[in-house]
Amino acid sequence: MRLITAVFLGFLGSSIGTNAAEVAGTVGVAVAITHGAAMHGDLKYPAGFSHFEYVNPEAPKGGTVRLGAQGSFDTFNSFIIKGNSAAGMGFMYDNLMAGSSDEAFSQYGMLAEKVHMPENRSWVAFTLRKEARWHDGKPVSAEDVIWTFNTLVTKGTPFYRFYYGNVSEVIKTSERTVRFNFKPGENRELPLILGQLTVLPKHYWDGKDFNKTTLTPPLGSGPYKIEKFEAGRSITLKRVDDWWGKDLPVNKGQYNFERIRYDYYRDSTIALEAFKAGEFDYRAENSSKAWATAYKIPNVDKGLIKLEEISHDRSSGMQGLVYNTRRAIFKDKAVRQALAYAFDFEWSNKNLFYGQYTRTRSYFDNSELAATGLPGPDELALLEPFKGKIPDEVFTTEYNPPKNATPGKIRKGLRTASKILKAAGWIIKDKKRVNAKSGVELKFEIILSSPISERIILPFVKNLERLGVTATVRTIDTSQYRRRMDTQDFDMLIGVFGQSMSPGNEQRSFWGTKAADLEGGRNLIGIKDPVIDALIEKIIAASSRKNLVTAVKAIDRVLQWGHYLIPQFHANFDRIAYWDKFGRPKITPTEGNQFVSWWVDAKKEALLKSKLSSAQ
Repeated sequence: MRLITAVFLGFLGSSIGTNAAEVAGTVGVAVAITHGAAMHGDLKYPAGFSHFEYVNPEAPKGGTVRLGAQGSFDTFNSFIIKGNSAAGMGFMYDNLMAGSSDEAFSQYGMLAEKVHMPENRSWVAFTLRKEARWHDGKPVSAEDVIWTFNTLVTKGTPFYRFYYGNVSEVIKTSERTVRFNFKPGENRELPLILGQLTVLPKHYWDGKDFNKTTLTPPLGSGPYKIEKFEAGRSITLKRVDDWWGKDLPVNKGQYNFERIRYDYYRDSTIALEAFKAGEFDYRAENSSKAWATAYKIPNVDKGLIKLEEISHDRSSGMQGLVYNTRRAIFKDKAVRQALAYAFDFEWSNKNLFYGQYTRTRSYFDNSELAATGLPGPDELALLEPFKGKIPDEVFTTEYNPPKNATPGKIRKGLRTASKILKAAGWIIKDKKRVNAKSGVELKFEIILSSPISERIILPFVKNLERLGVTATVRTIDTSQYRRRMDTQDFDMLIGVFGQSMSPGNEQRSFWGTKAADLEGGRNLIGIKDPVIDALIEKIIAASSRKNLVTAVKAIDRVLQWGHYLIPQFHANFDRIAYWDKFGRPKITPTEGNQFVSWWVDAKKEALLKSKLSSAQ
């Protein structure tokens, strides 16, 4: 998966021989040594490339960018389940490899100078760069890599245990080379996602409890370090002038700001007003209403604030109203299917979203991975062995969420929902929907982390009332929301499952049985299905792009017809608002806007300050 990005061995620029095997610790085995790797096919950028084409390698360094964050923070340790981590922590560390944003799934050396891998991908080894340094001047070592991996798997969030679960051992094979050996079985992505490993300093953490939250600024090796902070309110990161990696091809033209400051706001409404008042500089807008109405202000008309919609071709993933199937009422698929008819997307899109959204129907929407139409021969070859164990509709019907021909005219859909509920044993008694056998009322709570979502959910609740279903809405603070989500203490919430163009191991944490009951796990739905587990392994073992797409489409169909959530909506563009003080590259990659490659334009910033001063 492209989290920090990963890859298959692109033999472009590689060498093969026993010397490679000796470096990696296996004499006599042909091993390819490369500067990077691609999940399927060849790398776009050859050995010796100077920079990614979507950056400006001559971008000036300097200036301060002020950003807004929501809620609060109480720790700088973003690797554990405890606490609310401060924004920007990723800027403090380096990974073994760095991903490109204009390929489906490719990575190039960062901390790792070389990647060693046999053709069967039964292991992978990384040779570290001699020049890689921590901010205290000490070299990044093989021991750091080994300690980091073992610590994250045993003490980090549950995600790491699933993501790296097929690694059998990690060993040092030379002064700067670390080898990861794998358990038996096909997992062609695994050598690549290990390149995503964020490496931590073993010598810094010696004698410290990794499982505790901390507001002591940690030691890193990345482009920034913490300069100052006010607990829970703000944090400022300063660029490391002598950063060891600043001239690497993967970093050229990026990390241009001298300082990055995050100020925290209670909610997005307050943050928006702060942005318009000039309290911070750049905002990615996720509210269609705000985008349509809130920026009709003089500073936008004057061009002091710029508004842009930047198109992208990345997968939208899935956002939806998640059923917690650990709850008795949501174990019944018929109930899950029926309640979806109460969500009137067409009305919401017209009246709340100003027509800006597309209804999401696939867990991998806006990409070639989305299952459409009926399954073809390749998909059927994967799905037919599971006949009788998956919904018959997988084979006979294209999935689409309920649709209203006329926005707001939902009566027909509610009649369909009522029939489904009645057939499943849920009848109307005293104007309430109850189970005919147990007498249990069909009622549940929807928790939200932002008041903005209330305008979307409250009409849904009203429609549920017409079905005799009682749903209550509770908006809670960010910390409480995260805690309830981590402990599966909810009936329904809005869940987001981000997807890359190359799904892989992370699917285990999204839908896998072993992740269903883990505190802090990503299987919010609580899915425990052997068929889905098997299809996940098909995705992980896919030997080609074609096989990967086929396996993803197959699991998409099973998830769709499982009615595990009520799909919401997505847009195929990024909405951004910013004060006119920036420069940015001319090319936008497949993944969309890359703010990390922007820079402060000194002339624009001076002109902006002059215009604001003269207006006072």
